[in-house]
Amino acid sequence: MSKKYHIQNSPFVVPTTDGKLIEEHFGQATDGNKDISIAHMIAPAGWSEPFQTPEFDEYTYIISGKKQFIIDGETIILEAGQSIKIEKNTRVQYSNPFVVACEYIAICTPAFSMDLVNREAE
Repeated sequence: MSKKYHIQNSPFVVPTTDGKLIEEHFGQATDGNKDISIAHMIAPAGWSEPFQTPEFDEYTYIISGKKQFIIDGETIILEAGQSIKIEKNTRVQYSNPFVVACEYIAICTPAFSMDLVNREAE
């Protein structure tokens, strides 16, 4: 009989060039799951991404630090203990323009994929 659970002890560390740590615990890169991705992230101070319009819902829970979101032109800043759900097909920019790193959990449904993120040119 197979187990009905899986403990993740070695998440996939996504290679980045911007200093951001992405540890995918479950998702396409880790186990091929296309329904959901769960990742532990650390965005360094001064980090930002280009605007994007993802084809997935994204839930973010801030563990420490602060993270800035520009969502359809509105600037929102979340701090430790706060969370947000951003619906798919919403134009958003993620950044950490602050002086300390931001640690957070990101959950995407369906799973995060570069094919679905639709990043704009910088």
